[in-house]
Amino acid sequence: MTSKFQLLLGTLNHPKWIADLPFYKKIMKSNFVHKVAETIITRIMLIGIGLVTSIIVARILGPEGRGLYAVAVAIGAIGVQFGNLGLHASNTYSVARDKKLLPALLGNTIVVSFAFGGLGIALTWTTFFLWPQLAPVHGLLLILSLVWVPFGLGYMLLQNLLLGIQEVRYYNKIELTTKILGVGFIGLVIFIKNLTVEMVFLASLVALVISFIWALRRLLAWTNNRPLPSFTLFKDNIRYGLKAYIAAFFAFLVLRFDLLIVKYMLGAEQTGYYSVAVSMAEMIYLLPVVVGTILFPNLSGLPNIREKWFRTWRVTLHMTVVMLLLLAVAGFLAEPLVQVLFGKKFLPSAVAFLWLLPGIFFLGAETVLVQFLNSLGFPITVVGVWALTCFLNVGLNLLVIPVYGIVGASAVSSFSYFVAFLFIIWISYKARIKYE
Repeated sequence: MTSKFQLLLGTLNHPKWIADLPFYKKIMKSNFVHKVAETIITRIMLIGIGLVTSIIVARILGPEGRGLYAVAVAIGAIGVQFGNLGLHASNTYSVARDKKLLPALLGNTIVVSFAFGGLGIALTWTTFFLWPQLAPVHGLLLILSLVWVPFGLGYMLLQNLLLGIQEVRYYNKIELTTKILGVGFIGLVIFIKNLTVEMVFLASLVALVISFIWALRRLLAWTNNRPLPSFTLFKDNIRYGLKAYIAAFFAFLVLRFDLLIVKYMLGAEQTGYYSVAVSMAEMIYLLPVVVGTILFPNLSGLPNIREKWFRTWRVTLHMTVVMLLLLAVAGFLAEPLVQVLFGKKFLPSAVAFLWLLPGIFFLGAETVLVQFLNSLGFPITVVGVWALTCFLNVGLNLLVIPVYGIVGASAVSSFSYFVAFLFIIWISYKARIKYE
């Protein structure tokens, strides 16, 4: 009996037994699976590098410096989000359908990034010059955060073009290199002992510019034509991407705007504490982002609405189970993790992080569930949900933050994400009935 069991166990452990499975062979030969696996591994590595960067910045700048740095990053990120005009979605869609459009899409990307982005910088600078009390940061740090916008915008749009032409490996390489260069340049700042917020931010900006140039050179290698802009193609892309743009913009404000409100109302030190809590929450949120990214094209290829619906719910349920486990562990280890990684002076971040955890759960579930609606053509009601959530979030933050501080900001975020989750469930159910 024992020998038979050992024989069976040996057979199961033998690589040839696995290789003989048709499904295993199909999986191993699938180009799509390879790209998905590479992207997931890259995202995990990005989490690690991002955590290292966050720890280094927090330790060398302290709570106040970390807060100013986070605000400068938020200014650049909001500018990129505001200026992309939905082209991040339409670029991928258009070039995937017809690679001959790449030169025109490159031309449009450059014009939008530096002409439209430059106009936005000029208007923002003029506003802060006339009303300096409105500026969340000042001097060189404000200039650097505004310079970030055109390069950050161009980098994002170029990366989406790489995805559209199936250059997933280069996409991942450039993403990873950007983070590694950022850490390396921050290390250089530490070596030369010029530990200012401006120099640390400049280190990240230089890494971004290098990656922008790399992505542009890679795309230029794909075409023999000059990247001349096309207004006709631009109009077509705007019509396609506008709904995604508006929804993404409101969603981004919900995720980021509270940081600016904390800065205005509570100062740089409290912003530093809150930014650490948000950074930790975003690391957990990366899981549903990756799941949603993989699920969306899968759902789009299914013709049957009922199958789309049940597959979405099945994936959502599995993902939420994993999320609950992650959140439970994160909540239990929140205080010791903050103390070990960031130091005792950042312990106020742990409480704010705990109040963010329910919101991350509901936001993660919504991120996966909404892919069902996205696969149906991105209904305009999704835009309305995030617009409503944004106004609710800002209004409540203005009322709650002065009384409850960063804990109040976290609680408002969790409540806002819960409201968005409920609306997406309701809209998804109504859409399923309508299309069936």
